[in-house]
Amino acid sequence: MAHHKSAQKRIRRNARRFAINHARKSRIRTFVKKVELAIAAGDKAAADAAFKVAQPEMMRGAQKGVFHKNTMSRKVSRLNARLKSLAA
Repeated sequence: MAHHKSAQKRIRRNARRFAINHARKSRIRTFVKKVELAIAAGDKAAADAAFKVAQPEMMRGAQKGVFHKNTMSRKVSRLNARLKSLAA
């Protein structure tokens, strides 16, 4: 257990941030899964709609520092490429 006030505060803060970041990660994964399921089903319209909702959520996660910016950009790019290949 921490003995300094600042260390105790840091433990409390870390627990709060973990809960917030964990919820955001889970939310992003859910949106990505919806897009992937629509792509797997071959439903272009549903995949497009799911992607339009997922993309801002993914980039917001990068902006908030939950994921690295390049990681989310790469994932968005790959999802978009899969969507385009679905149309062809």
